[in-house]
Amino acid sequence: MTHVTSLAAPRRRGSLLSRGALGLGAALLIALSGSFAIAQTPQRGGTLNFVVTPEPTALVDLATTATNVLKVSPKVVEGLLDYDFKFQPKPSLATSWEVADDSRKYVFHLRHGVKWHDGQPFTSADVAYSLQTLRQVHPRAKTTFANVTEIATPDPYTVVITLSKPAPYLIKAFSSSETPIVPKHLYEGTDPLTNLANNAPVGTGPFRFVKWMRGSYVEYARNDDYWDKGKPFLDKIVVKIITDPAARTVAFEDGSVDLSGDTPVPLSDLQRLKNNPKLALDSRGYEFQAGVTRIEFNLDNPVLKNLQVRQAIASAIDRDVIRKVIFYGYATPLASPIIPSNPYHDSAPAPYPFDVARANALLDAAGYPRKADGTRFTLTVDPLPIGDLPTRTAAYVKSALAKVGIAVTVRSQDLPAYLKRIYTDRDFDFSVNGMSNLFDPVVGVARLYTTDNFRRGVPFTNGSHYSNPQIDQLFAQVAEETDEAKRKQLFSQIQRILERDLPDLNLVAPQYLTVSSRAVHNHTSGPDGVSASFADVWLQR
Repeated sequence: MTHVTSLAAPRRRGSLLSRGALGLGAALLIALSGSFAIAQTPQRGGTLNFVVTPEPTALVDLATTATNVLKVSPKVVEGLLDYDFKFQPKPSLATSWEVADDSRKYVFHLRHGVKWHDGQPFTSADVAYSLQTLRQVHPRAKTTFANVTEIATPDPYTVVITLSKPAPYLIKAFSSSETPIVPKHLYEGTDPLTNLANNAPVGTGPFRFVKWMRGSYVEYARNDDYWDKGKPFLDKIVVKIITDPAARTVAFEDGSVDLSGDTPVPLSDLQRLKNNPKLALDSRGYEFQAGVTRIEFNLDNPVLKNLQVRQAIASAIDRDVIRKVIFYGYATPLASPIIPSNPYHDSAPAPYPFDVARANALLDAAGYPRKADGTRFTLTVDPLPIGDLPTRTAAYVKSALAKVGIAVTVRSQDLPAYLKRIYTDRDFDFSVNGMSNLFDPVVGVARLYTTDNFRRGVPFTNGSHYSNPQIDQLFAQVAEETDEAKRKQLFSQIQRILERDLPDLNLVAPQYLTVSSRAVHNHTSGPDGVSASFADVWLQR
């Protein structure tokens, strides 16, 4: 049995420094760290004005992976583990854990004395209920916990998860933003999708839900009984809903808001905000999110079912224009669903590079000649209504496809209507959205392509209705492969097949930025950035 602890033991390191030089360096380091610690002593109190856009559809991320929900849920609802920037696990609701039986058994030892915000005790029964429920309703949990055969609770403070096969990525899956633990006594016997606690959450976290004024703000107050004594430092968090991007810029400049993530302002305003001495920009905290902006085709559409049509669309779009014009350079063009910074990324060039002549030839060959008005056929695109970048990307796609005779209509709607249209009604031609790689492509990428992840009504899954038995088999194989070289080879094979089949068209990997007042400290301390609990955040007004 392999014991995993929260603190790494110190390692001996060779050095060419003399003892005297080492002592002087150590003394200097101690002096600097001491002054830094004094300067950074957290202050208690204050209200953090935190912008989330668009307005969340729920306040608990039990059944959604929408980024706006992920930003609010962990303030109230926690996970078993937390993570550092290298994805190394740290204690949260679990204080220690073991991985045994060739990674087929995970034993979690839970924190004692934790209470839900309504006063009920937190126990292993809550964990078991949450994991089982997540497997049913969460967009990614079905894949994440696919190999789980049993979740046992031998006592109130122990959870034993048994797997049929190894899942090398599983230990990275227990954050609050990925695997939230909800109170069994409030959810059991109800429909978890419509439970009132989704909109008035009860958790174990550092903040208690106070109220939700729809269209305006969500308010949270300090949990004075939080298990991590002395935290949180803030009195309150007010989540403000500001729909207009330009208005968000003004709010940062006039000090009425303190913090927001996912590049919350127009990219054209970034340079101005960079020059503002009262504000700071941070690119950390998106390691979990690791998103790809993409076009997702509805393969049930008879026109888009034709591979030559999809190849033509791919050939008509210039990714570098998207990088420069839409993202102001804050993005990397790519054809793969796995981002370049991921160790499993395959760097092979796009099989369908920008080539307008080829696009026209493919459309002719597919049996769609130009009509008298110059068009071949009409499609509708639905951009994801989170931020302005999907809409601006859709506008470029409309312009690019017009040059090859495809007339595109850009359709706008709010997030609930978008999710229903794409994943329940399937009343769409193609969409522009962004999907996260997360901590492993088995979790972040497989859900978009495997046959069993075509799950009507479940958002951010296989919206294209793509099915390829070879892809299903490769993802199943890589999910249990523990040899890193073999995993890389399998992921490379997966990427090349997907790029050839084009169930979607990957465009760019954006670089996201967090904007904050310099009065805000510790807003980003791990890979989930502003989607963390904010237990450590404090204000220096």
